[in-house]
Amino acid sequence: MQRFIVVRVFHSLIALVAISVIVFGLARITGNPLDVLLPIEATQEDFDRVERAWGLDKPLPLQYFKYVSNILQGDFGDSFKWQDKTARELVVSRFPATLQLASLALVMSVILALPIGVIVAVKKDTAIDYLGKIVALLGQSLPSFWLGIVLMWIFAVQLDLLPTSGKGGIKHMILPAVALGWFQVAAIMRLTRSSLLEVLDTEYVKLARIKGLSERTVIWKHCLRNALITPLTYFGLILGSFLTGSVVTETVFAWPGVGLLAIDAVRARDFQVVQTVVLFFATIYILANLLVDIMYAYLDPRIRYD
Repeated sequence: MQRFIVVRVFHSLIALVAISVIVFGLARITGNPLDVLLPIEATQEDFDRVERAWGLDKPLPLQYFKYVSNILQGDFGDSFKWQDKTARELVVSRFPATLQLASLALVMSVILALPIGVIVAVKKDTAIDYLGKIVALLGQSLPSFWLGIVLMWIFAVQLDLLPTSGKGGIKHMILPAVALGWFQVAAIMRLTRSSLLEVLDTEYVKLARIKGLSERTVIWKHCLRNALITPLTYFGLILGSFLTGSVVTETVFAWPGVGLLAIDAVRARDFQVVQTVVLFFATIYILANLLVDIMYAYLDPRIRYD
């Protein structure tokens, strides 16, 4: 088990290094941030002076190694656009809003998807099962931005029940949480259904039925505990996907989280903030994958030797 964890951690570190290189290079393809930062009347001397101040006059390899060296010391650089704050301060200040939204979306997904997944599995090949398949297909097919706009038009514009954007009370969180979590509702529902159907076909379940146990007892006492192993280990990936996938949803609903910060930073060509946000999201997603791998290996020892 220790060797398995060490190998997975090593792979995660390699992935982070690769992501940092890719993001560093792509951020600089977008153009010179000084074109946005400096006024139109700025002279070439002004450009040269600011380039030297920000270290943008050095070759890209030197800029990258300087960037990595600073990260290892906890310095992610100063923002070009928000000049009174560092990139780390901006991400940390916006993260609670993103975490609130992701947590509500996760709770909503679990509360809705698990019971529905169990019901459609028990009612296999019935009208309820077919309806569940249609809902799951729609949930995984509709883009979150389109769903968000439709929800906004129905519940905010037409019915005037919920606010369209911004951050306030719980009402402001409902629409973006639904738009963010609907895809995962469909995914968890399908995962629960397939996992439970697999357990229902095992020999010990057939034996329990032969012994005369009620169907309710067979499902809730003997099947559900084993069937939920796969969905539960998937929750780490879900939370990671909620945090990293919040960019579009936060933009549609003007939710002041890390995702909206990333969009604003890209528009302003703010290298430091863009790199920090991407590394932040990448770290969360990689850690979520790592925890899921370890959990799978703990629950199923065969995986350790693959």
